[in-house]
Amino acid sequence: MEFVIEDLPRTMRVQDEPGPGLVQVYTGNGKGKTTAALGLALRACGHRLTVVIIQFAKGVSYTGELFSLQRLYPEIRIYQFGRDCKRSSAIRQGFQSCMGCGECMLRIDEVTGEDRLLAEKGLSLAREIATRDEADIIILDEISLAVNFGLLMVDDVVKLIKEKDNHIEIVLTGRNMPLEILACADLITEMREVRHPYVQGIPARRGIEY
Repeated sequence: MEFVIEDLPRTMRVQDEPGPGLVQVYTGNGKGKTTAALGLALRACGHRLTVVIIQFAKGVSYTGELFSLQRLYPEIRIYQFGRDCKRSSAIRQGFQSCMGCGECMLRIDEVTGEDRLLAEKGLSLAREIATRDEADIIILDEISLAVNFGLLMVDDVVKLIKEKDNHIEIVLTGRNMPLEILACADLITEMREVRHPYVQGIPARRGIEY
């Protein structure tokens, strides 16, 4: 049986309108929070919904999803507000693998004014999109890290959630999600780590972990 992709309408606001936009949270210490959000973005794109992904404290420009999402533009747009890897070009081109050095990861004792400014710009972009009806889904990836590291005020994130247009779905990811954000959520999924390959000495793998 041949599967034929229909020429779907550019918008879902017709008879099969999906309903009011809800607030989803993916949290916990297990792997898969960002992966789950990206899966939702992929599903939504298949129905011609527009998705904006804003990543906080992330700037690694060699992750596979960046290349995939280039093919799905403009239905899915992604913005990064974090530190990049010094070796990203070589890793992106396949000449080197991620060594897990952690230089691109933000640490709470190394936060700078530039880190805070980047995070504020990311939240400002999210607020603009959420109040101007410019997307169907907004994903705030690692937003809890931005709050817990003092890059953003939790009240500003809650304000964004409460002031968004009614039809917009907001997805927030990150471990240790603040209680104030959890209180706003319609769906909360907690990823619990039971076993992780890192513990067995298996490094991050291209196409799987990045």
